[in-house]
Amino acid sequence: MKLLLAGFASAAAFVITPAFAAVSPPYENGPVWDFAQVKTKDGHFDDYMSWLSTSWKAQEEALKNAGYIMDYKVYIVADPRGDDPDIILATEYKNMAAMDTPVAEMYAFAEKTMGPTSKTDAEQAGRGSIRTIMGDVLTREVILK
Repeated sequence: MKLLLAGFASAAAFVITPAFAAVSPPYENGPVWDFAQVKTKDGHFDDYMSWLSTSWKAQEEALKNAGYIMDYKVYIVADPRGDDPDIILATEYKNMAAMDTPVAEMYAFAEKTMGPTSKTDAEQAGRGSIRTIMGDVLTREVILK
């Protein structure tokens, strides 16, 4: 019986192993993209775009220059419906691990580049009068072979 089971196991390995060895996925993992969805309040689109082109852009450039992010983009949604966002803020990270920066390190970096937390918190609260953050979508880009 042992010989029969051993022979079956060897035959199964012979049949199964080549099939697994030949499998090659048609893609590789690429960078990670975070898409923040923003809806500006009526009459405040240009106000929010002005903030994006100054403070937000400076923040993203500092993150990029420090190596925390790879790139960033701003997308305008054509003809948003109902509760759709009208602006999408895209941030590119090298991989998922790049998002695991220790919180204390990020706080220190933010304070160094943008000022004290109390100041940035107050500014964030103030922007609530001109926009609503609708949500966030985290995706991984794949690179097709």
